[in-house]
Amino acid sequence: MTSVQVTDETDAELVRSVDLIREVPDFPEPGVLFRDIGPMLSDSTALRAITAALGRDLEFDVVAGVEARGFLLGAAVAQHFGTGVIGLRKPGKLPAVADSISYELEYGHATLELPADTLAAGQRVLVVDDVLATGGTLGAACHLIAQAGAEVTAAAVVMELTGLRGRDNVSGTEIRTLLKA
Repeated sequence: MTSVQVTDETDAELVRSVDLIREVPDFPEPGVLFRDIGPMLSDSTALRAITAALGRDLEFDVVAGVEARGFLLGAAVAQHFGTGVIGLRKPGKLPAVADSISYELEYGHATLELPADTLAAGQRVLVVDDVLATGGTLGAACHLIAQAGAEVTAAAVVMELTGLRGRDNVSGTEIRTLLKA
C-alpha cells in the first residue's frame, strides 16, 4: 500500500491513480523510499486526470516544463489547455540560451537554462514538474522565468514530499500539488 495522499479526494481518477505509484525502497541509495510515478504516467486515464488537475482553474499563457519528467507533464498540460510549452533544460542541451540560473540541491549543485526566443516579457507561465522535494529546482525555475520578465502564475507538481519542506524555498508562488507523501 502506498503512503501517498491525494490532495483532492473528490477527484476519483486521481484517487485511483495513486495505486499506480510504485514504491522502491533503498533507491537511489539506502534509506530512501523512491516513489516512481512512471506507471501512473503510462496509464492513459491517470495521465488525463493528472493533466487536467495540474492546470485546473489556473490562468496561464504558456507552460514551462522542468527537465525531464516536467517535459512530459508540461507538454500534456499545454496540449490539454491549448497553450505552448517551454522546456527548462540542463546545461549544454540548448543551441541558444536566453538565461540560466544555478542553485543548490540537497546533494550538490545544478543549473537550469531558458531557451532563447521562447518566452516573452509579461507572459503568464505555469511551471510544471513531477516532484517538489527540497524546492531547489522549482524555486530556481520560478526565479529564471521571473528574471525573463514573465509572471509565474503558479507551479504545479504531481507529488510533494512534505517532510523535506520544499515549499519554504518557493515562497511567493502558488503551488498546486496533487499528491502528498
